[in-house]
Amino acid sequence: MQHVYDFYKPEMTSEYPVVDAKLSIQCYLSALDNCYGKYKTKAQKRGMEEPRLSSFDAVLFHSPYCKLVQKSLARLSLNDYLDLPAEAKAEQHPELEKMKDVKREDSYFDRDVEKAFMAHSLKTFEVKTKPSLRIATNVGNMYTPSVYGGLISFMVSKPIDQLAGNHIALFSYGSGMASSFYTIRISDQCDTGSALFKFCQVLADVQTRLESRQKLAPAQFEETLTLREKAIDSARFEPQGQVEGMFPGTWYLTNIDNMHRRTYDRVPLHHANGTNGTNGTNGVNGHS
Repeated sequence: MQHVYDFYKPEMTSEYPVVDAKLSIQCYLSALDNCYGKYKTKAQKRGMEEPRLSSFDAVLFHSPYCKLVQKSLARLSLNDYLDLPAEAKAEQHPELEKMKDVKREDSYFDRDVEKAFMAHSLKTFEVKTKPSLRIATNVGNMYTPSVYGGLISFMVSKPIDQLAGNHIALFSYGSGMASSFYTIRISDQCDTGSALFKFCQVLADVQTRLESRQKLAPAQFEETLTLREKAIDSARFEPQGQVEGMFPGTWYLTNIDNMHRRTYDRVPLHHANGTNGTNGTNGVNGHS
């Protein structure tokens, strides 16, 4: 954890934060370095072999944007390399000879280092991280739940029998800043009736929901954002957005009275004919 103004919201009447982009990236990567290092130290204190990228079946990250996730996996690859003894560096990775004296704290924006380790970790990224970006690729930054969106994406990327027993590393991050690196292990019980089977059943419609979204023109999207902006610190206020097309079960704002009390309504969970609906854009009319 660290007190830092990398991405913050000083003006509560605004819908949007203030971002120091370069500092934000540096904070994210330095937090990743520190958390991964502490994870390794804890593991070794418990008598475990030093963890490396090869120790995990998947490596998932908080996902502001997908390219940063790929750079983050490369960053862990750099950490693994720098933690090797000098002889092991030369023996196992002669192609990285020029990187042997890199200093972590000086390399956050070093393009040569970034390029070398993105290439070095590419196969690992394709297998262990890229499958976790399915939702992020489609919907963008989810902020708080993004690492768990990555976990869901990974779990719908494989048949259940290939998920069973997987050891997964996750890096969680929030600006300001707080971060953690931890691991989970999926149950090895995947038979019908198992907790894993039931959980995967819940996720069965993820791809369908992604594919059933409606496309909106940029102008319509901007109108939606304008509605949200007007709702901030407004009293009275009645949103004028369209309810039609929202996902079944979506809550939406209908009114803010002159004492700032909010009233909400909800799209029915089922259509009139009793079938589940999947079409729509979520949260068009104010705050969902």
